Amino acid sequence: MSEQDDAARAGQAQGNLVSRSVEEFVTQLRGFTDRARGLASGAVPSGLSLPRLPSPPGAMSAAQVGAIASQVRGQRQLVAGLIGQLQAFDEQLAVFERVLEPIEEWSRTWARLEQSFGDVLRRPPTDPSPPAGTA
Repeated sequence: MSEQDDAARAGQAQGNLVSRSVEEFVTQLRGFTDRARGLASGAVPSGLSLPRLPSPPGAMSAAQVGAIASQVRGQRQLVAGLIGQLQAFDEQLAVFERVLEPIEEWSRTWARLEQSFGDVLRRPPTDPSPPAGTA
């Protein structure tokens, strides 16, 4: 029977250790959120309320943890969708940029051509012919 007693004591000690670890974690988490709330007291908008941790014993139910995990997954999926949209938009801009390059070069060439013709048309006559009666 002593082996069974030893096994029972070891199991009980293990259960107490896990229970203490969870309680310590919740206490540390509560302290962190209280400090964070204190730091952010002026920065939190009035419409946004910070979540309250449950009172001791402080263990959240599996349904609550599942709901939080589900929300996190949903947010990550939303971010992944936004990343995909931004990548598609970036690719469209790259194509548009490549289309604009020859048009931009043509526009510069046309502007140089207009400028050179404008210079020719605006030049004063270089050598006026002498009057007919002076020769």
